[in-house]
Amino acid sequence: MRRAFKFRAYPTRPQEGRAVRLLADHCDLYNAALEERREAWHMRRVSIRYGMQSAQLKEIRRADPAGQGRHSFTAQQQTLRRLNTVFAEFYKRAKKGKAGYPRFKTYSRFSQTGFVAGDGAKWIPAGPGGWARAAFQAVGSVKVRQHRPVPGTVKFVQLKREHRRWYVIVITDTEPVPLPATGRSVGVDVGVARFLTTSDGQITANPKFLAASAGVIADLQRRKEQAQRGSGNYKRLRRALAKEWRKVRNRRRDFHHKTARGLVNTCDVIALENLNTVAMTRRPAPKPDPGQAGQFLPNRATAKAGLNKSILDAGWAQFANILTGKAEEAGRRVVFVNPAGTSTRCHRCEYQCARPRQDTVICPVHGEIDADLNGAHNIATRAGLGSGQAPAA
Repeated sequence: MRRAFKFRAYPTRPQEGRAVRLLADHCDLYNAALEERREAWHMRRVSIRYGMQSAQLKEIRRADPAGQGRHSFTAQQQTLRRLNTVFAEFYKRAKKGKAGYPRFKTYSRFSQTGFVAGDGAKWIPAGPGGWARAAFQAVGSVKVRQHRPVPGTVKFVQLKREHRRWYVIVITDTEPVPLPATGRSVGVDVGVARFLTTSDGQITANPKFLAASAGVIADLQRRKEQAQRGSGNYKRLRRALAKEWRKVRNRRRDFHHKTARGLVNTCDVIALENLNTVAMTRRPAPKPDPGQAGQFLPNRATAKAGLNKSILDAGWAQFANILTGKAEEAGRRVVFVNPAGTSTRCHRCEYQCARPRQDTVICPVHGEIDADLNGAHNIATRAGLGSGQAPAA
């Protein structure tokens, strides 16, 4: 299985300058390949594939020895594969309906490039002092703070920029390390009021990291908009705003990792809803008023915007990905079930329940039931785990 390890890198000033140029050159290659695909389709209705563009790399490198010719050939192939993946996803979306065409990248938005280990990049693990080294062609050997061991065989090494910080991502091939069986299997219902509720009654509160930082972010955003674009104050506020967003992102990811680890360590089978968060967070369609031309009926767009923000703040998709990865490594099983009706159908008698409040459903037979706990029971049942209820004492 593949695992990725992200470490903070500390390049020197000259190395940082070379790394910036490396990303800029790869960005130019990406944009040129995208332009070739666009032009070929507009002019001749011909689709350009990865193999055709990869075959042109030798010519490109020969024509520009001081630019593209300085960089790793396989790293340039990785950039072309990245564009090919973008187009593959675009074609998938286009088959399902409307899809935005791939766009050109600016230098500020092209933030990482990948290398095959041993060909343009080399990972040197940390010694007793905790400092590792990552050597990149055309950049040099960069100091890396390795805060945890890297098991397995290193396959890929990525250099990434996040605003003014640099990171090295090491991707390895490792063998699963199964954990001992616990005999516990649960259904897990995720939400916005509570982050998750398990079918045996465990509740994890939602920390709402974005809501906690919303005041600071809004203040910085307001001050940035009032500052003169390009001024020193504007740049300082932009860095401060990026720092706050980074804090929110890091806190959320840390919470997801710790929560997922707790479930994987204590459960043999974990059942989750297969939620489509992209569809769930779409804006409601406008409702034209049939009685008045050019007017629209209320569609609760403001309330939906608040719910969308809460869903995105919870980060259910990221949590599911992290949980799946940790479960695969530990030899656990994650089961995804159809989410339709899990919260509003009684887990005891299957009757459709009323839901007068967000936290409660009312069954015509069994009365009031905790909505999240009811959903967790239904998820466990659909996954074939029974009701997932804890045994009576």
